[in-house]
Amino acid sequence: MKERLDRIKKRIADAAIACSREPESVRLVVVSKTVEAGRVAAAIDAGAVILGENYIQEARDKFNALYDRPVQWHFIGHLQSNKAKYAVRMFDLIHSVDSFKLAKSLNKEARKNGKVQDILIQVNISREETKSGIDETDAIDLVTQTSGLENLRVKGLMTMPPFFDAPEQARPFFRQLSRLREQIIDRNIPGVGMDELSMGMTGDFEVAIAEGATLVRIGTAIFGARR
Repeated sequence: MKERLDRIKKRIADAAIACSREPESVRLVVVSKTVEAGRVAAAIDAGAVILGENYIQEARDKFNALYDRPVQWHFIGHLQSNKAKYAVRMFDLIHSVDSFKLAKSLNKEARKNGKVQDILIQVNISREETKSGIDETDAIDLVTQTSGLENLRVKGLMTMPPFFDAPEQARPFFRQLSRLREQIIDRNIPGVGMDELSMGMTGDFEVAIAEGATLVRIGTAIFGARR
C-alpha cells in the first residue's frame, strides 16, 4: 500500500514540476469507494490524508469506524438533496454540487450544524447524459446564486471528462474547466473562491495537473481494480 501511494505521490509531484508548479499545489484525494474500512485504515497509515467517498451509506459506516483518524473526508459522488444532512455532518468538502436545490439543502443543514460547508460546483463539461453536473452555460449563474447562501462557501469547480484510453484526449475538457474558472474569477463574485479544480483520475491525472488541477481523485492505482 505504501509503495503504491508513494509512487502516485511522486508522479503527482513530477507532473507539477514539469509545468512549473509547486508539488504542494496539487493534493491527492484517495478514492476509497467500495474499499472496506480495514484497507482504508491501512491507506491512512501509509500516508493518505484525504479520502474521497461516493456513497453516503457506505461512507457513514467507514466514517463511524475511522472518525478518530487525522484525515479529511471529501464527497465526490452524486448527492441527492435528501442526503444533505448526512453529507454536512461528515464531509469537509463536497465536490459535487450541481443544482441550487441541492445547494439550498446543504446550506440549511450546515446552518443547523453551526457550520460553513465548503463545496465545489460540478460542471458537466462533456455534456454526457450519463454524468452528473450542471451545464457549463449555467455554471456561472449557479455560482452566483450559491454565493448568497451564508452557510456555504464555493471553493472551486469539479468535472469528469469522458473516459479515453489516451489521456491526452481528456486535455480539452480539463482546459475548458480551467477557462471557466478564469471567467468566474473575472466576475469577482463576493464570497466565492476559485482556489480548487477537482479533475483527473488514475488514467489522466498528469494531464489534469498540467491544465491546473489542484485535487486529483485516484483510487484504482492505490487499491487496485474495483469489485
